[in-house]
Amino acid sequence: MAQKRTAGRRRNAKGEGERLRAELIEAAAGILAETGDEAGLSLREVARRAGVSSPAVYLHFTDKDALLAGVLASRFAMLGHGIGAAVAAAPSGPGERLRAGCRAYVDLAVRDPGTYRVLFGGRSAADLGRDFRETQTHAPFRSLADGIAAAQAEGVVRPGDPFRLAVPVWAALHGIATLRTARPHFPWPGAGELIDDVLAGLLGLPRA
Repeated sequence: MAQKRTAGRRRNAKGEGERLRAELIEAAAGILAETGDEAGLSLREVARRAGVSSPAVYLHFTDKDALLAGVLASRFAMLGHGIGAAVAAAPSGPGERLRAGCRAYVDLAVRDPGTYRVLFGGRSAADLGRDFRETQTHAPFRSLADGIAAAQAEGVVRPGDPFRLAVPVWAALHGIATLRTARPHFPWPGAGELIDDVLAGLLGLPRA
């Protein structure tokens, strides 16, 4: 017997399954952004927010881990898109593009701390296997290392292994992102100023 669908949402027409999948991911992402805790994610609540019955979730995701993987992939893609758009809109020059990418990274974390906490502070991204880590969680780091290499080619940051230089920069950006949220009453300088401090101190990039 067909499952009764939750009131308020019409039945998907043929070919709209991908739309429902996207709606489920967005519903789960909304919950995670509010709570920052994937352990408390409920498939029943995801279904309720998406306006479908609980069994409908299993048409697209075998279990909660599969749904979490979908959310994480979506949000890592969103982070990558935000960094890419900021880099593309930056003033000419690899140094300014590097700065713009770093600012976009921190901006997402400060603007949406719940999502950032799930991406980099929860267990899921670390538990979803090597392939997932290499294709999703390592992408922001690779973008940073590539930006450093491009700036080196123009002589605007100090020489050295781009990977090795990117490690402390990423750690510093993560610290800016998380500490500003964790200690909101500390008299922080502006995020842009702190990013300039990091890039100047660690890479020698002239300040904006």
